[in-house]
Amino acid sequence: MTRLTVKVSPGASRNEITGFQNDTLHVKIAAAPEKGKANRELVSFLGEQLGIGKSAITILRGETGRTKIIAIEGLDSFTVTERLWHKKGRET
Repeated sequence: MTRLTVKVSPGASRNEITGFQNDTLHVKIAAAPEKGKANRELVSFLGEQLGIGKSAITILRGETGRTKIIAIEGLDSFTVTERLWHKKGRET
């Protein structure tokens, strides 16, 4: 299992990875931060970007905040970083 710190900016015009800073992945999410919509869209978006199912991604901490700790099953940290870095700036 890989743990990843993610800083989310909800309510963006599109879903987008904006980069890494201080070992934190910065992501813009189009969904509003209400009733878990942004969290669900974040998990779905990261799953698409990593090429894995949504069930392999869990929010461990930060469900109601912008900074989250995410657990990713089935991929090592190098593979996660490599896949997300190459997807940086590409929207879905």
